[in-house]
Amino acid sequence: MTPPLDPVLALAPRLPSPLRWVDDERLAGRGVELRLKRDDLVHPAVPGNKWRKLAPNLRAALDEGHARLLTFGGAYSNHIRAVAAAGAAVGLGTVGVIRGDELARAPRNWSLARAEAYGMELAFWDRARFRETLRGLAEPGTVRRLEERWGRSYVLPEGGTNVAAARGAAEIVAELPDLGPGDVVCCAVGTGGTLAGIAAALPEGARALGVAVVKGARYLDGEVARLHELGWGRAFANWRIDHDHHGGGYGRVPAGLAAFAEDFEERHGLAVERRYVAKMLRCVYDLAGGPALPPGSRVTAVITGPPDPVPGLGLGQ
Repeated sequence: MTPPLDPVLALAPRLPSPLRWVDDERLAGRGVELRLKRDDLVHPAVPGNKWRKLAPNLRAALDEGHARLLTFGGAYSNHIRAVAAAGAAVGLGTVGVIRGDELARAPRNWSLARAEAYGMELAFWDRARFRETLRGLAEPGTVRRLEERWGRSYVLPEGGTNVAAARGAAEIVAELPDLGPGDVVCCAVGTGGTLAGIAAALPEGARALGVAVVKGARYLDGEVARLHELGWGRAFANWRIDHDHHGGGYGRVPAGLAAFAEDFEERHGLAVERRYVAKMLRCVYDLAGGPALPPGSRVTAVITGPPDPVPGLGLGQ
Protein backbone atom coordinates (compact mmCIF):
# COMPACT_ATOMS: atom_id res chain seq x y z
CA MET A 1 0.00 0.00 0.00
CA THR A 2 1.34 3.44 -0.88
CA PRO A 3 1.89 5.49 2.30
CA PRO A 4 -0.14 8.71 2.57
CA LEU A 5 1.62 11.75 1.16
CA ASP A 6 3.06 14.05 3.79
CA PRO A 7 1.26 17.34 3.01
CA VAL A 8 4.22 19.30 4.34
CA LEU A 9 6.74 17.54 2.14
CA ALA A 10 4.28 18.03 -0.71
CA LEU A 11 5.43 21.65 -0.65
CA ALA A 12 8.48 20.15 -2.44
CA PRO A 13 11.33 22.14 -0.90
CA ARG A 14 14.78 21.89 -2.39
CA LEU A 15 16.66 19.99 0.30
CA PRO A 16 19.46 19.85 1.02
CA SER A 17 20.01 23.42 -0.03
CA PRO A 18 23.18 24.08 -2.04
CA LEU A 19 26.56 25.06 -0.63
CA ARG A 20 28.57 27.62 -2.58
CA TRP A 21 32.17 28.61 -1.93
CA VAL A 22 33.09 32.29 -2.13
CA ASP A 23 36.50 33.16 -3.53
CA ASP A 24 37.35 36.58 -2.12
CA GLU A 25 40.89 37.88 -1.70
CA ARG A 26 39.81 40.14 1.17
CA LEU A 27 38.97 37.08 3.26
CA ALA A 28 41.76 34.89 1.93
CA GLY A 29 44.28 37.53 2.96
CA ARG A 30 43.04 37.19 6.53
CA GLY A 31 43.11 33.40 6.48
CA VAL A 32 39.32 32.98 6.48
CA GLU A 33 37.25 30.80 4.13
CA LEU A 34 33.61 31.51 3.33
CA ARG A 35 30.88 29.31 1.95
CA LEU A 36 27.21 30.17 1.57
CA LYS A 37 24.42 27.83 2.63
CA ARG A 38 21.81 28.80 0.04
CA ASP A 39 18.67 28.29 2.09
CA ASP A 40 17.10 31.12 0.08
CA LEU A 41 16.65 28.48 -2.65
CA VAL A 42 14.70 25.99 -0.50
CA HIS A 43 11.27 27.09 -1.75
CA PRO A 44 10.15 30.04 -3.89
CA ALA A 45 7.37 31.16 -1.53
CA VAL A 46 8.59 29.69 1.79
CA PRO A 47 12.36 30.21 1.58
CA GLY A 48 15.22 29.66 3.94
CA ASN A 49 14.78 29.61 7.65
CA LYS A 50 11.05 30.19 7.19
CA TRP A 51 10.68 26.70 5.74
CA ARG A 52 12.93 25.18 8.42
CA LYS A 53 10.93 26.81 11.20
CA LEU A 54 7.47 26.34 9.75
CA ALA A 55 7.68 22.68 8.70
CA PRO A 56 7.48 21.14 12.21
CA ASN A 57 4.78 23.62 13.21
CA LEU A 58 2.72 22.81 10.11
CA ARG A 59 2.91 19.13 10.97
CA ALA A 60 1.87 19.84 14.55
CA ALA A 61 -1.07 21.97 13.42
CA LEU A 62 -2.29 19.24 11.06
CA ASP A 63 -1.73 16.45 13.59
CA GLU A 64 -3.72 18.35 16.21
CA GLY A 65 -6.62 18.88 13.81
CA HIS A 66 -6.34 22.64 13.42
CA ALA A 67 -7.89 24.33 10.44
CA ARG A 68 -6.20 27.71 10.90
CA LEU A 69 -2.78 29.26 11.56
CA LEU A 70 -2.69 32.59 13.40
CA THR A 71 0.48 34.62 13.63
CA PHE A 72 1.98 38.10 13.98
CA GLY A 73 4.35 40.36 12.05
CA GLY A 74 5.24 43.72 10.59
CA ALA A 75 4.22 45.33 7.33
CA TYR A 76 7.00 43.66 5.33
CA SER A 77 7.32 40.48 7.36
CA ASN A 78 8.88 37.52 5.53
CA HIS A 79 7.23 35.30 8.13
CA ILE A 80 3.74 36.62 7.37
CA ARG A 81 4.13 35.88 3.66
CA ALA A 82 5.62 32.45 4.35
CA VAL A 83 2.77 31.45 6.68
CA ALA A 84 0.22 32.61 4.14
CA ALA A 85 1.85 30.59 1.35
CA ALA A 86 2.46 27.48 3.45
CA GLY A 87 -1.05 27.51 4.89
CA ALA A 88 -2.56 27.73 1.43
CA ALA A 89 -0.38 24.86 0.23
CA VAL A 90 -1.44 22.45 2.99
CA GLY A 91 -5.07 23.55 3.24
CA LEU A 92 -4.95 25.63 6.41
CA GLY A 93 -6.60 29.01 6.76
CA THR A 94 -4.32 31.83 7.89
CA VAL A 95 -4.67 35.01 9.93
CA GLY A 96 -1.93 37.62 10.15
CA VAL A 97 -2.06 40.20 12.93
CA ILE A 98 -0.04 43.14 11.61
CA ARG A 99 1.75 45.71 13.77
CA GLY A 100 0.38 49.19 13.03
CA ASP A 101 -3.32 50.03 12.94
CA GLU A 102 -2.64 52.93 10.55
CA LEU A 103 -1.86 50.37 7.83
CA ALA A 104 -5.51 49.33 7.66
CA ARG A 105 -6.34 52.54 5.80
CA ALA A 106 -3.25 52.60 3.60
CA PRO A 107 -2.86 50.91 0.21
CA ARG A 108 -1.46 47.41 0.61
CA ASN A 109 2.28 47.18 0.07
CA TRP A 110 3.59 44.34 -2.14
CA SER A 111 4.26 42.08 0.88
CA LEU A 112 0.83 42.33 2.47
CA ALA A 113 -0.84 42.13 -0.94
CA ARG A 114 0.98 38.88 -1.57
CA ALA A 115 -0.13 37.47 1.80
CA GLU A 116 -3.75 38.35 1.00
CA ALA A 117 -3.39 36.77 -2.43
CA TYR A 118 -2.63 33.48 -0.65
CA GLY A 119 -5.88 33.87 1.27
CA MET A 120 -4.57 35.29 4.55
CA GLU A 121 -6.94 37.44 6.59
CA LEU A 122 -5.12 40.52 7.87
CA ALA A 123 -5.90 42.37 11.10
CA PHE A 124 -4.14 45.64 11.91
CA TRP A 125 -3.48 46.38 15.58
CA ASP A 126 -1.95 49.37 17.31
CA ARG A 127 1.55 48.78 18.58
CA ALA A 128 0.68 48.70 22.28
CA ARG A 129 -1.97 46.01 21.81
CA PHE A 130 0.37 44.09 19.50
CA ARG A 131 3.23 44.06 22.06
CA GLU A 132 0.93 43.22 24.95
CA THR A 133 -0.56 40.26 23.11
CA LEU A 134 2.85 38.87 22.14
CA ARG A 135 4.03 39.10 25.74
CA GLY A 136 0.99 37.13 26.86
CA LEU A 137 0.95 34.35 24.25
CA ALA A 138 1.91 31.76 26.86
CA GLU A 139 -1.14 32.66 28.95
CA PRO A 140 -4.38 30.73 28.30
CA GLY A 141 -6.42 33.91 28.58
CA THR A 142 -4.59 35.52 25.67
CA VAL A 143 -5.10 32.52 23.40
CA ARG A 144 -8.74 32.31 24.47
CA ARG A 145 -9.33 35.93 23.42
CA LEU A 146 -7.72 35.27 20.05
CA GLU A 147 -9.90 32.21 19.53
CA GLU A 148 -13.03 34.12 20.52
CA ARG A 149 -12.30 36.32 17.52
CA TRP A 150 -11.05 33.77 14.99
CA GLY A 151 -11.95 30.33 16.31
CA ARG A 152 -9.63 27.50 17.29
CA SER A 153 -6.21 28.28 15.86
CA TYR A 154 -2.62 27.08 15.92
CA VAL A 155 -0.89 30.22 17.20
CA LEU A 156 2.63 31.12 16.11
CA PRO A 157 4.56 34.01 17.67
CA GLU A 158 6.12 36.81 15.64
CA GLY A 159 8.83 35.38 13.41
CA GLY A 160 7.52 31.86 14.05
CA THR A 161 10.09 31.15 16.74
CA ASN A 162 9.28 28.44 19.26
CA VAL A 163 10.95 25.20 20.29
CA ALA A 164 9.59 23.31 17.29
CA ALA A 165 10.96 26.00 14.99
CA ALA A 166 14.39 25.87 16.62
CA ARG A 167 14.46 22.10 16.17
CA GLY A 168 13.57 22.58 12.53
CA ALA A 169 16.44 25.02 12.09
CA ALA A 170 18.81 22.47 13.64
CA GLU A 171 18.46 20.40 10.48
CA ILE A 172 20.65 22.92 8.65
CA VAL A 173 23.68 21.49 10.46
CA ALA A 174 23.00 17.95 9.24
CA GLU A 175 23.47 19.25 5.68
CA LEU A 176 26.95 20.70 6.40
CA PRO A 177 29.73 18.14 5.90
CA ASP A 178 32.81 17.71 8.07
CA LEU A 179 32.15 20.37 10.67
CA GLY A 180 34.70 20.60 13.43
CA PRO A 181 37.16 22.95 15.16
CA GLY A 182 37.66 26.05 13.08
CA ASP A 183 34.12 25.98 11.68
CA VAL A 184 31.76 28.86 12.39
CA VAL A 185 28.15 28.74 11.20
CA CYS A 186 26.76 32.25 10.93
CA CYS A 187 23.18 33.51 10.57
CA ALA A 188 21.19 36.69 10.96
CA VAL A 189 19.15 36.91 14.17
CA GLY A 190 15.70 38.44 14.36
CA THR A 191 14.04 36.31 17.03
CA GLY A 192 16.73 33.73 17.88
CA GLY A 193 15.15 30.49 16.69
CA THR A 194 17.50 29.74 13.82
CA LEU A 195 20.62 30.46 15.87
CA ALA A 196 19.33 28.35 18.75
CA GLY A 197 18.77 25.36 16.50
CA ILE A 198 22.13 25.66 14.76
CA ALA A 199 24.07 25.95 18.02
CA ALA A 200 22.29 22.97 19.57
CA ALA A 201 23.15 20.74 16.60
CA LEU A 202 26.81 21.63 16.12
CA PRO A 203 29.50 19.01 16.76
CA GLU A 204 32.26 19.49 19.31
CA GLY A 205 34.58 22.34 18.44
CA ALA A 206 32.35 24.14 15.93
CA ARG A 207 30.78 27.47 16.87
CA ALA A 208 27.73 29.51 15.92
CA LEU A 209 27.72 33.26 15.37
CA GLY A 210 24.47 35.18 15.22
CA VAL A 211 24.21 38.74 13.92
CA ALA A 212 21.41 40.74 15.51
CA VAL A 213 19.47 42.84 12.98
CA VAL A 214 17.58 44.68 15.72
CA LYS A 215 19.15 47.57 17.63
CA GLY A 216 19.41 47.22 21.41
CA ALA A 217 18.39 43.56 21.29
CA ARG A 218 20.43 42.12 24.14
CA TYR A 219 17.30 40.24 25.14
CA LEU A 220 18.00 37.90 22.22
CA ASP A 221 20.81 36.26 24.22
CA GLY A 222 18.27 35.30 26.84
CA GLU A 223 15.80 34.11 24.23
CA VAL A 224 18.34 31.73 22.67
CA ALA A 225 19.26 30.41 26.12
CA ARG A 226 15.56 29.95 26.91
CA LEU A 227 14.99 27.94 23.73
CA HIS A 228 17.95 25.72 24.57
CA GLU A 229 16.60 25.02 28.03
CA LEU A 230 13.07 24.32 26.80
CA GLY A 231 14.07 22.32 23.74
CA TRP A 232 17.19 20.50 24.83
CA GLY A 233 17.16 20.75 28.61
CA ARG A 234 20.63 22.25 28.79
CA ALA A 235 22.77 25.27 28.00
CA PHE A 236 25.26 25.49 25.14
CA ALA A 237 28.50 27.49 25.28
CA ASN A 238 29.31 27.37 21.56
CA TRP A 239 27.48 30.47 20.37
CA ARG A 240 27.42 34.24 20.61
CA ILE A 241 25.45 37.13 19.15
CA ASP A 242 27.13 40.15 17.57
CA HIS A 243 25.13 43.26 18.44
CA ASP A 244 27.19 45.78 16.47
CA HIS A 245 26.01 45.18 12.90
CA HIS A 246 22.30 46.03 13.09
CA GLY A 247 22.72 48.98 10.74
CA GLY A 248 20.81 51.30 13.02
CA GLY A 249 17.80 49.08 13.64
CA TYR A 250 15.46 46.57 12.09
CA GLY A 251 14.67 47.38 8.48
CA ARG A 252 17.30 50.10 8.29
CA VAL A 253 19.84 49.94 5.46
CA PRO A 254 22.39 52.75 5.81
CA ALA A 255 24.44 53.85 2.84
CA GLY A 256 27.55 51.95 3.93
CA LEU A 257 25.65 48.69 4.22
CA ALA A 258 23.97 49.22 0.84
CA ALA A 259 27.37 49.88 -0.74
CA PHE A 260 28.79 46.70 0.80
CA ALA A 261 25.87 44.65 -0.53
CA GLU A 262 26.19 46.14 -4.02
CA ASP A 263 29.91 45.40 -4.06
CA PHE A 264 29.33 41.81 -2.94
CA GLU A 265 26.73 41.38 -5.67
CA GLU A 266 29.11 42.66 -8.33
CA ARG A 267 32.00 40.50 -7.16
CA HIS A 268 30.09 37.26 -6.65
CA GLY A 269 26.96 37.42 -8.78
CA LEU A 270 24.57 36.89 -5.87
CA ALA A 271 21.64 39.19 -5.13
CA VAL A 272 21.79 40.07 -1.44
CA GLU A 273 18.76 40.64 0.80
CA ARG A 274 19.48 43.84 2.73
CA ARG A 275 17.66 43.71 6.08
CA TYR A 276 19.10 40.39 7.27
CA VAL A 277 21.63 38.80 4.94
CA ALA A 278 23.66 41.92 4.14
CA LYS A 279 24.13 42.68 7.83
CA MET A 280 25.28 39.12 8.49
CA LEU A 281 27.78 39.14 5.61
CA ARG A 282 29.08 42.59 6.56
CA CYS A 283 29.74 41.27 10.05
CA VAL A 284 31.72 38.31 8.69
CA TYR A 285 33.92 40.60 6.61
CA ASP A 286 34.44 43.03 9.48
CA LEU A 287 35.39 40.28 11.96
CA ALA A 288 37.52 38.17 9.60
CA GLY A 289 41.06 37.75 10.88
CA GLY A 290 40.23 39.06 14.35
CA PRO A 291 39.57 37.24 17.64
CA ALA A 292 36.00 36.29 16.68
CA LEU A 293 37.02 34.80 13.31
CA PRO A 294 40.76 34.14 13.55
CA PRO A 295 42.92 32.89 10.68
CA GLY A 296 42.04 29.27 9.94
CA SER A 297 38.30 29.85 10.36
CA ARG A 298 35.88 28.38 7.85
CA VAL A 299 32.63 30.37 7.92
CA THR A 300 29.36 28.94 6.64
CA ALA A 301 26.95 31.84 6.19
CA VAL A 302 23.30 30.79 6.08
CA ILE A 303 21.49 32.81 3.40
CA THR A 304 18.04 32.87 4.94
CA GLY A 305 16.06 34.63 2.26
CA PRO A 306 16.02 36.35 -1.13
CA PRO A 307 15.92 40.10 -1.71
CA ASP A 308 12.65 41.99 -1.82
CA PRO A 309 11.23 41.89 -5.35
CA VAL A 310 10.52 45.62 -5.43
CA PRO A 311 12.10 48.82 -4.08
CA GLY A 312 11.18 49.77 -0.53
CA LEU A 313 13.90 48.29 1.63
CA GLY A 314 13.91 49.75 5.08
CA LEU A 315 10.15 49.93 5.47
CA GLY A 316 9.73 46.75 7.46
CA GLN A 317 9.91 48.31 10.89
